[in-house]
Amino acid sequence: DAALDAAVAEIERLDALWSIASSDGEIAQLNAEKQITASADTLALLTRAKEISAATDGLFSTTIAPLMEAWGFTSGDYRVPDEAELSALLAHVDDEEIAISDSTVTIPADAKVDLGGIAKGFTSARVMEIFRENGVENGILSLGGNVQALGTKPDGSLWRVGLQDPADERALFATLELADKAVITSGAYERNFEQNGVVYHHIIDPRTGYPAESGLSSVTIVSDDGTLADGLSTALFIMGKEAAVEFWRSHRDDFDMVLLADNGAVTVSAGIADALTLSDGSAAEVVS
Repeated sequence: DAALDAAVAEIERLDALWSIASSDGEIAQLNAEKQITASADTLALLTRAKEISAATDGLFSTTIAPLMEAWGFTSGDYRVPDEAELSALLAHVDDEEIAISDSTVTIPADAKVDLGGIAKGFTSARVMEIFRENGVENGILSLGGNVQALGTKPDGSLWRVGLQDPADERALFATLELADKAVITSGAYERNFEQNGVVYHHIIDPRTGYPAESGLSSVTIVSDDGTLADGLSTALFIMGKEAAVEFWRSHRDDFDMVLLADNGAVTVSAGIADALTLSDGSAAEVVS
């Protein structure tokens, strides 16, 4: 009970700290004032976000907030921006322009930050720390698309984590068996809207300003590092299969992945191939 109470309190604290809708939060203040004296947690997360952005050539970006607003994904007032508007907003998307000096964070006057693409991964990792500090040896946490497991099940067996079928929210296309890992998925099915017969999803490509057209329906990252997994799930979705496979080959010690293509084909990295079971009984393509 003490562990759960402490975990809930920490989730609520971090959410208030980083929510762009929380006027008292540090990220909302940063967006409004363009410079803040940040807490240790905000400094840690922004620093990690900048590292992941740099490693993915900017495909993971926290400065994509103006584009998310333009499409209505932050407010729910969905619309398709025109080319001129997107072009102007793209000029403000650059995580390198987030300046961190000691405890001071500064952004350009025309920039806005949104940590929604990485905050849950950091939060789930923090909850694992809280569990351990309170003597919890076995547990699993789900923060909406972000799952993190502590140890095994109490009986010693592996946790089973289902991967949602993008075509049916009540069905799974695969299951992973694992212990002590974060399992974080980004998918085009999570938030989208339709206009004039075209479906637009919320994973925006910072190179174009439009929803990514990568040939993938979902990307699941498995890692010891929940923060890394959260950021990479978005970046690799935008990359597409070929670039994602090459990225994994260069960073295979840091994470594994499951890629679901628009045509239903599944690709899995070698490190978790034996842990993956496809619901239809077929075999995934294994990359090594």
